[in-house]
Amino acid sequence: MAEHVDPTAHAEKATTPAYPVGLRLTGRRVVVLGGGQVAQRRLPALLAAGADVTLVSPSATPSVDVMAETGEITWIKRRYEDGDLTGAWYVLVATTDPATNEAASAEAERNRIWCVRSDDAEAATAWTPATGRGDGVTVAVLTGHDPRRS
Repeated sequence: MAEHVDPTAHAEKATTPAYPVGLRLTGRRVVVLGGGQVAQRRLPALLAAGADVTLVSPSATPSVDVMAETGEITWIKRRYEDGDLTGAWYVLVATTDPATNEAASAEAERNRIWCVRSDDAEAATAWTPATGRGDGVTVAVLTGHDPRRS
């Protein structure tokens, strides 16, 4: 049996390559924390993948607000609270508050939920790759810690 690796060992994460994977999100609960530009960029792809998206944020960009008004997403208009990730399968943590991001990331880790953090890739359990699509082919690029390279 393989030895358990401490998921908080950030130094080890930095040297270990990511395992590329495609996630089937259809019908799965996805929680997005923060309603800013990161959420605005990521929400369309989550919705296109069929995710059941809940946004937790006291405010949102006008584009994100429209997604809530049209029923594409469920919007809980308040700050993150412990327990907001209950039943989630995937979470995008994208608030402007590092303490909130850390608390949400810790909740995700406790509950074994895939977690992307917009502020700290080292603390995340998943990354969102740069993608290109054409003729039924999707190409995803992970560069580790330099999104501009991808």
